[in-house]
Amino acid sequence: MTRHFLTLFDLSKEELHALLHRAIALKAMRKRGELFQPLVGKTLAMVFEKASTRTRVSFEAAMAQCGGTALFLSPRDAQIGRGEPIEDTARVLSRMVDAVMIRTFAHEGIECFAQSSMVPVINGLTDLHHPCQLLADLQTFLEHRGDPKGAKVAWIGDGNNMCHSYIQAAVQMDFQLQIACPQGYEPDASIMATGKGHVNITNQPQEAAEKADLIVTDVWASMGQENEQQARAALFAPFCVNSKLMSLAKQDALFMHCLPAHRGEEVTGDVIDGSQSIVWDEAENRLHAQKALLELLLLHPSA
Repeated sequence: MTRHFLTLFDLSKEELHALLHRAIALKAMRKRGELFQPLVGKTLAMVFEKASTRTRVSFEAAMAQCGGTALFLSPRDAQIGRGEPIEDTARVLSRMVDAVMIRTFAHEGIECFAQSSMVPVINGLTDLHHPCQLLADLQTFLEHRGDPKGAKVAWIGDGNNMCHSYIQAAVQMDFQLQIACPQGYEPDASIMATGKGHVNITNQPQEAAEKADLIVTDVWASMGQENEQQARAALFAPFCVNSKLMSLAKQDALFMHCLPAHRGEEVTGDVIDGSQSIVWDEAENRLHAQKALLELLLLHPSA
């Protein structure tokens, strides 16, 4: 049976822990200048319906450094952007490549693609989930603070795809997630239900940030929501992660943001550029975590 990675729940808890430690090992190998090319002869198709910097560069660099090849496909370059059924594109691509990464809008679309694909499908982002980013976030926390089991993580802002993946991460890694969202912008109720026992929600960012080990935020309006930017800006203003909010967390609390960031909106410049911020390690770790993921799906799918 073909193995896909559409959400964090597609990995067992044991697999997720092993993958994160493997990512740390692969990162150390690269820092030592060791050549490691386990994916020679392998090809990854990258289908982008949403633009990206980090997702494209990290996957393309990962395949190149591992000895494989990555093919970039935008809607302008592929028939899927001209109305070809998703199932047909999946059947054709999966006969020609070894894996497919998709960054798109509706999560149902990537699920449909995976059902017709004979090769692993990786979720590079959908409107509901961003699991590859969580691999990088979890790796980064491990590097700086060790196992997050029992930690308190505060999510401040929109109950979006990143928030959804943090809910799954809380279950998989056994930490407590405190979500603070404006009323009406809470995460999907069905996804919240999967985090029972690990997740609490409030409309007060100060309450969520209290004694947190990690504070995380994201932009207030994601791609496709640009027309809501002005309305959201006023509503989300109290949810800006500033030094005052960070002071409510533990003294050694960390700050993360998946980027790109809007300084002065969801986070102030002194926080994201300050000593508690680990966003640059977080961004780099997209490369290493995805190498570990590709290695797992392409070389050890039944591990």
